[in-house]
Amino acid sequence: MLHANGRHYHYTADLSYGRSESAEGPTQVEVQREATPVVALAFLKAFQNTGDREYLEHARAAAHALVRGQLCSGGWDYLIEFDPAKRGQYQYRSDRNCAEDRRGVTNLDDNVTQAAIRVLMRVDRALGFKDAAIHEAALFALDKLMAAQYPIGAWPQRFRGPAGPSKYPVKRASYPPSWPRKWPGPGYQDHYTFNDNSIADAIDVMLEAARIYKDARYKQSAEKGGQFILLAQMPDPQPAWAQQYDANMHPAWARIFEPPSVTGGESQSVMRILMALYRETGDRKYIEPIPRALDYLKRSAVPRGTEEVFRRISPGPVLARFYELQTNRPLYITKGSRVSASGLGSRMVDGYEISYTPESVITHYGVLVSGAWLADVEADYRKLASLDPSTIRRPEKLEGLSPWNGRDLRPAAKENLASEARRLIDSMDPRGAWTRMGSIGRANRLVFTYAAREMLLRIGRGPADGSAGGSQAASSQLIPLHENDTVEIFLGPQPVPERIISSADFARNLETLGAYAASLR
Repeated sequence: MLHANGRHYHYTADLSYGRSESAEGPTQVEVQREATPVVALAFLKAFQNTGDREYLEHARAAAHALVRGQLCSGGWDYLIEFDPAKRGQYQYRSDRNCAEDRRGVTNLDDNVTQAAIRVLMRVDRALGFKDAAIHEAALFALDKLMAAQYPIGAWPQRFRGPAGPSKYPVKRASYPPSWPRKWPGPGYQDHYTFNDNSIADAIDVMLEAARIYKDARYKQSAEKGGQFILLAQMPDPQPAWAQQYDANMHPAWARIFEPPSVTGGESQSVMRILMALYRETGDRKYIEPIPRALDYLKRSAVPRGTEEVFRRISPGPVLARFYELQTNRPLYITKGSRVSASGLGSRMVDGYEISYTPESVITHYGVLVSGAWLADVEADYRKLASLDPSTIRRPEKLEGLSPWNGRDLRPAAKENLASEARRLIDSMDPRGAWTRMGSIGRANRLVFTYAAREMLLRIGRGPADGSAGGSQAASSQLIPLHENDTVEIFLGPQPVPERIISSADFARNLETLGAYAASLR
């Protein structure tokens, strides 16, 4: 069940059903990194490690799946639909369906479009730039990504067309005179967005494009993005970065749990992409902001408490994701009860207020983040700053879907490759598949409820309108719900499958086996 050579996150062990965060079933595939992109690059790496062109053809097929999902705006959204009866709902270039009333917004969130472009570029290079469809789609995507870059050098979270320069002046970041404590609602997708490393991934895509296609425009775009980062560093007393900025270069609201603030999360990634820019250009201006940001973040560590939210953070320094502007107090977001119904959307019942204490705060989103990476950032900065810039350029062929961060999937260490390869081979089932215990959820969910506080669930044979049912109420079952409990109602009696196949597991294992094969050559 290859879904037109794209992939889902997970499949049932019998391949009867696949599902991802946004896509599900046999006619859709996921464009987020843990699905189609990571598998495509694993095949490409297997070809490079073994010389077996069968792997290259698998990578080519995945790239063609992405070509079929490219939007008229140049990029991709979370999923690609292959059902001919449903494709007309989307602005797919390959179908020449660019009508404005179709879904066609390019998504830079979660490395979606950036990852797809990397796959196309690398497969294009491996094919000697001879596959016209892949080559043209890669160049079109890059052109549209450059056109969507704001005059200041930033990118939005999503776009449908070029940025309008008159609305977005070039200026330095500053603190707003005031900001709303209540979420003002949606409408943040055109903000300058560091959140989920959107700008970092866009910059690094341009740096890689300049290498692959020998086109100076792409490097210029990357450096323009670097110039935005320099402008976006907040002034004292908080010389780090916000998750997103409005056109006035003020930290701004995004989602209901993402207030205007200076972030201890993406600020760490911003320093990483600055070092990548320095390694590519040799221009010290890109690493000049790092010492001030490091000093500020180290001073901003949050004392580790006993609340639930702290137990989710690995050992080491703890940073707040959100620091209040100028006061630098950590901001927390209180839990809220949520009800979702199929076809009716999701509704917040309560909660989602700004708080200054870590008690009863959301856990589906990290309001605290690990600061353990700060030591590595500082060590790498000191090393780079002491070396001749001509000696620190990154390898000619970059690896992974976010090369700037150094944290992508890697095979086992060389000395352990033989034993790890044997373990992986022995763990295959008779088909040659790797399966594990897990759950991919259910597609036919009717109702989902999250309890932010004590609640009571009644199950009985009451009237259809939910009112009290007289004698029927006596047969009701009352189940207490506690904080963090969830309730889900699904159609159908079948249980959730217990053994699954994971695309990310497959990619990691294939890369390890390929590395072992390469070590024997």
